[in-house]
Amino acid sequence: MTIELTNEEKLSILDQHIKSVEYAIYGAELDLIEAQAVSSPDASLIANINDRVANATSKKTALLAERADLV
Repeated sequence: MTIELTNEEKLSILDQHIKSVEYAIYGAELDLIEAQAVSSPDASLIANINDRVANATSKKTALLAERADLV
């Protein structure tokens, strides 16, 4: 017996993943604010945080594309 997820179930799971990525993006943006707030910002730390934001944004874009295919 095979059980497949409905589109509604898939959309619900995708929405959870998108929300998780949104949390990651917002958290990284807060980390960036903190990193830039010190008197001597660490350029490598800031670059790392920017990479995290870029990677999370790419993930969000991919998830949104998958979501659009299901709607």
